[in-house]
Amino acid sequence: AVDVRQVAKELDVRYVLQGSVRRSGDRLRITAQLIQGSTGAHLWAQNLDGALDNVFDFQDRITEAVATVVGPEIEWAEIERSRRERPGSIAAYDVYLQARAKILSESKRGNAEAYALLTQGLALEPDNPQFLAHAAWALEHRITMGWPPFGPDDRERCADFARRGLEHAAGDAIVMTHCAMALLQVVRDYDWGMAVLQSAVDANPNNLTVVTSAGVGHLHCGSVEDALACFHRANRLMPRDQIAHIALCGIAHAHVILGNYEEALASASRALARNPNFDAMLWMLAAASAYLGRMDEARRFVEALSKLSPGVTIPERIGVVLEGLRLAGLEEG
Repeated sequence: AVDVRQVAKELDVRYVLQGSVRRSGDRLRITAQLIQGSTGAHLWAQNLDGALDNVFDFQDRITEAVATVVGPEIEWAEIERSRRERPGSIAAYDVYLQARAKILSESKRGNAEAYALLTQGLALEPDNPQFLAHAAWALEHRITMGWPPFGPDDRERCADFARRGLEHAAGDAIVMTHCAMALLQVVRDYDWGMAVLQSAVDANPNNLTVVTSAGVGHLHCGSVEDALACFHRANRLMPRDQIAHIALCGIAHAHVILGNYEEALASASRALARNPNFDAMLWMLAAASAYLGRMDEARRFVEALSKLSPGVTIPERIGVVLEGLRLAGLEEG
């Protein structure tokens, strides 16, 4: 048997992807495992079955499965390692890992802590594309969620980070994606933002963040069916990921636009179960319930939204959802 820990030591790597093939007649079973090199602990494992007479499609499925899962699994393992080993570090990679985790917490405090980390990182490495893209993301998300601003020039800073991040992106799909979302949601340059998003999808079509963001971009531009296709693909790629709630919320948003309110409720409820801190899901639940005439439920969701984000008013950017929120009793700003 292969000693994975010895292999990791000799190659000087933290993680090892191991695979095996078994054949029975015209059937193949591929087993893939992601293993932590220092401990031999299994982070992920999956069996994939296919037929020899359809081997190229089977190969594509293997590629998609591995490419989709391995990156996020390693990233989260590295985030946990960074928390354990360097809780106060501002070394470049640790800034990226810790800031990303804090942004994904979907909280005002986590967002502020992430931005502070990234500001420290940029003071040391002002042209670091990951720092620039994640600083743009932190500001974009803060603006999008309606949280208190850091200063009067948040929008200008966000736009500057996005433009500089793209200058140094070097084809990095994640960098391009976060910069594109800033262009779409803050700068509102839809042509440029969608062009960058398409480049990100071309660079990494199996990345959940990239595909989900493409769906959000299509929603912004009114391409609802394209948005649904992206969100469903994201949900299929990795339904248990840390950002899976965003794709589910996007599906709900699209169904509200299309008038499919029961479907919207179902997707938004699943999203809320995955991450109760993402208040956009409560917008969808309140709006869909109100459209269905379920006013008690709609008002309950509005109350929950007001508790989660005190002082929140109807967001200007969610189009057809607005009337449903008005029906539910949320005050306009």
